[in-house]
Amino acid sequence: MTEDTDRSQHAIAAADALGLAYQVTRHGPVRSLEEAAVARGVDPAAVVKTIVVRLADDDYRFVLVPGDREIAWPKLRALLGVNRLSMPDAETAREVTGYVRGTITPLGSTTAWPVIADQSMTDTVSLGGGAHGVALSLDAGELVEALQATVADVTESLA
Repeated sequence: MTEDTDRSQHAIAAADALGLAYQVTRHGPVRSLEEAAVARGVDPAAVVKTIVVRLADDDYRFVLVPGDREIAWPKLRALLGVNRLSMPDAETAREVTGYVRGTITPLGSTTAWPVIADQSMTDTVSLGGGAHGVALSLDAGELVEALQATVADVTESLA
C-alpha cells in the first residue's frame, strides 16, 4: 500500500468517525474538473475543491469550493477579518494537512483546521478522499454539520 493509499484510508476512517454516510469512488488520473466530474458521475458543480489558505504562521483554513466556482478573495478576507491571505506552497500544504496538493480534504487532516464552506454547496457533493483518484460522495449539509463549518458566500462563478 502506498503512502497516498494510506492517506485515503485515513480520510475514510475520519468520515466514519464523524458518522458520515458516503460512497467512495475510485478512478484513474484526471487532468481537469470536467474529467473528474465524468469519472465521479456528477456535475462539475458537485465536485468540491478543498483549498488551504494561510492567515498567519501556523494559522490556516480549509475552504470548500464547488467546482464551477472560485474563491472571491475580498469576500473571504472580509469574512475572516484580515487584510491579507495566501495559499501555502505544496510542501507547506502537505506539512499542515498531511495530504499532497490535489488530494487535500479536511477529513483526516493532521490538524483540524477550521472549515469554511461556500453557501452554494448543496445536495450531494464529491469531495477529495485524500489520495489521487479517490473521492467521497456525501450530503453537503451533513458534511458541513460534521465539520462544524462556517457557511458563507466566499466564491464567485468561473463563468
